[in-house]
Amino acid sequence: MALKKTLTIAGSDTSAGAGMQADLKTFQELDTYGMVALTSIVTMDTKTWSHDVTPLPFDVFEKQLATAISIGPDAVKTGMLGTEEIIKRAGEAFVESGADYFVVDPVMVCKGENEVLNPGNTDAMIKYLLPKATVVTPNLFEAGQLANLGTLTSIEDMKEAAKIIHDHGAQHVIIKGGKALDQDKSYDLYFDGDKFYQLSTDMFQQSYNHGAGCTFAAATTAYLANGKSPREAVIAAKAFVASAIKHGWKMNEFVGPVDHGAYNRIEHIDIDVTEV
Repeated sequence: MALKKTLTIAGSDTSAGAGMQADLKTFQELDTYGMVALTSIVTMDTKTWSHDVTPLPFDVFEKQLATAISIGPDAVKTGMLGTEEIIKRAGEAFVESGADYFVVDPVMVCKGENEVLNPGNTDAMIKYLLPKATVVTPNLFEAGQLANLGTLTSIEDMKEAAKIIHDHGAQHVIIKGGKALDQDKSYDLYFDGDKFYQLSTDMFQQSYNHGAGCTFAAATTAYLANGKSPREAVIAAKAFVASAIKHGWKMNEFVGPVDHGAYNRIEHIDIDVTEV
């Protein structure tokens, strides 16, 4: 039987822990045929590991989209998009592709979690991506920006943000709380438009988790393509990324990526799912 086809519209992380490299590794681990339309290339200063983002010309981006759409993806996800023009085009490309599922990972590039972002990009995501999203996967910072609530510090804050993001058009919302809410557990909040569910695991090592967000969204995309419901997909994706984080490893003195193959190669981790 032919593999389901999954397309990521994202940037390239040259260190290969995040971005489209993480997406393609995850797609492969979860038995889908991964494709990519590249928006930018991220390189690192070898002495400080500071990031340099080089956008690709828009006409090159368009040619990639045309190629991928002609192949016929079953599910599409977004990662680093960078500009309002690319954000708008990504939403259009999903519609043109005829794909059944659209996972929006609202990557917001900034130097720190307290720095004000380009409001145009956030507004463009709300306008062009969220109304089309099957699932949107923000972290706490991104959810606070999309909901215009600022810093989220509790499950109740996450619930309020999820409602607002759902009202913007996203069918399903999963807010990644991770290590920010508790020192012993990793909490995420899932909202299906009706009920809230708290997804939790034990807290694993926190030093080597580069690429965890990209991996979670890519796993959600692959599980949707392979027939899971959105609720099933996000629970399975949390299990996949929990294994990846638990077995993350040190790449160099600056960064350690998650292990994208840990779920299949080493262990499955149980997820506690509680309605809240």
